[in-house]
Amino acid sequence: MFTRRQAMIGAAATAMLAAMPPMAAFATEDQIAALPRERVKLVAPPFVHAHDQVAKGGPKVIEFTMAIEEKPVVIDDDGTVLQGMTFNGSIPGPMMVVHEGDYVELTLVNPGSNSMPHNIDFHAATGALGGGALTLVNPGEQVKLRFKATRSGTFVYHCAPEGPMIPWHVVSGMAGTIMVLPRDGLKNEKGEPLTYDKVFYIGENEFYIPRDEDGNFKTYESHGDSYADTLEVMKGLVPTHVVFNGAKGALTGDNAMKAKVGEMVLIVHSQANRDTRPHIIGGHGDYVWEEGKFANPPAKDLETWFIRGGSAGAALYTFLQPGVYAYVNHNLIEAVELGATAHFVVEGEWRDDLMKQVEAPGPIPTN
Repeated sequence: MFTRRQAMIGAAATAMLAAMPPMAAFATEDQIAALPRERVKLVAPPFVHAHDQVAKGGPKVIEFTMAIEEKPVVIDDDGTVLQGMTFNGSIPGPMMVVHEGDYVELTLVNPGSNSMPHNIDFHAATGALGGGALTLVNPGEQVKLRFKATRSGTFVYHCAPEGPMIPWHVVSGMAGTIMVLPRDGLKNEKGEPLTYDKVFYIGENEFYIPRDEDGNFKTYESHGDSYADTLEVMKGLVPTHVVFNGAKGALTGDNAMKAKVGEMVLIVHSQANRDTRPHIIGGHGDYVWEEGKFANPPAKDLETWFIRGGSAGAALYTFLQPGVYAYVNHNLIEAVELGATAHFVVEGEWRDDLMKQVEAPGPIPTN
C-alpha cells in the first residue's frame, strides 16, 4: 500500500515526465542499416573537414576512423618535450562535423606500437560513459562505436580510461571536439540563418611538465617513466604551459589562421579540463554560443566569452579591418607567459572610418 509520501513522489515524477519532450521512436538495426553512409577523412586542426552547413536529405551514418598515437611532442621554443598521447597524431584531436539526427560511427584504432590502453568519451553521446565503457582498446586492437547525435552544438570528446589515468591522458593531449549542426543550419536569435565562410578549430590544453632540482624541464624515455612525476605536478593544479593546438606558437607566424575582410569566420574553441576566456584583440564575437549549444540563441557582440572546462563553444565574427589579430585566453598571464595566443592574419582594405591615427606621436607642446 502506497503511503501519502510515495503517492506525492509518484505524482511529481509523472508530472516531470509529462513535461519532458517526447522521445524519438527507437530505430531498429535494419532501419539504421538502410540509411545512406558517408565516409569522412579527418584533417588536423585548426582546419576542419569539408561539410554542409545545412543538411541535404535525411539522417546518415557518418563514418570516421581515428588512430591513437603516443609520441613525444615539442611544446615550446626551448624544446620542452611532452610525452604526448593523441587522437590521429594531433593535439587537439580532429574536429568531427555531423548533423543532428545523424549516426556517428567511429573506428578507434590503438596500434601495437603504443604502450597503453585508451578509449573515447563523447560528451555528445548518450549512455555507457559517453562511449568510454564500450571503446576501451589495448595496443594492437581496434573497436567500432556508433551513437546517434541527438543534440546540436559543439561537444568535447576525450580519453577516459580509469582513475588517475583519465586526467593524465587528457592533459597529455587526448581531447578533441565534435560539432553537431542543426539540420537547417545555424540561426541567430530571430531564427534567421547564419552561414560562415571559414571555420577554425582551436583546442586549448594545459600541460604539467616536471622540473629537475635546478628548475629545468625534465625529459623521459617513455610515458611510463614520466607518469609518477607528472602526476605530482598535476595535483598542484599549476600548469607549466597553457597553449593552443598543442604547442606555444602553434597558431602564429607561418601557422597563423588566414582570413579576408568581409569573411564571416566560425571559431570553435574547446578546453577539456579547465575554464578559459577567449578574446579577439581588435575584434568581437558577433554571435557567440558560450555553452556551445545551438538550440539556445547566441549572445551578441561579446568582447570576451567563457568556455567551461569540459566543454566547447563557438563564435562567429566578420572581420572588418585587415591586419594581425591576436586571439588569446584573456587570462593575460597565461596568454603572454604560458603560451595561450594565436593569430589571425586578415587581408583587405583599411577603413579609416573605423580606426585612424589622427596625429602621430610627437613632443608634448610646451604652450
